[in-house]
Amino acid sequence: MKQASDVDACEARIVDAERVAAVRVRMPGDSDLKDTAEVFGLLSDPGRLRLLLALVEGELCVCDLAVVSGLSESATSHALRLLRAHRVVSVRRAGRMAYYSLDDAHVRMLLDLAVAHTEHVRD
Repeated sequence: MKQASDVDACEARIVDAERVAAVRVRMPGDSDLKDTAEVFGLLSDPGRLRLLLALVEGELCVCDLAVVSGLSESATSHALRLLRAHRVVSVRRAGRMAYYSLDDAHVRMLLDLAVAHTEHVRD
């Protein structure tokens, strides 16, 4: 009788050489993979995710983001610093006020897709 590990084992080192070559060509470099993993890590925190989802509606100041996310202003500022360092959000200053927004449309698409996926899986 075959065990599960026997079934999953590859009998050949490479089964579809053309496909393996095509995937390897499209595979991002180590640095890009690391950066992408860090972005997903940033999205893995519910507080930071709430901040980002709030920004889907448009620009907000730190005070308003703290209220919307349920985080303290200090925790909100810290999270925003992390997100800004990874170019997920951008800041606009007006006097003493700082207004944050999503850095670009890619971030919004990523959030929209993640939420849509969660809703789809739940249904």
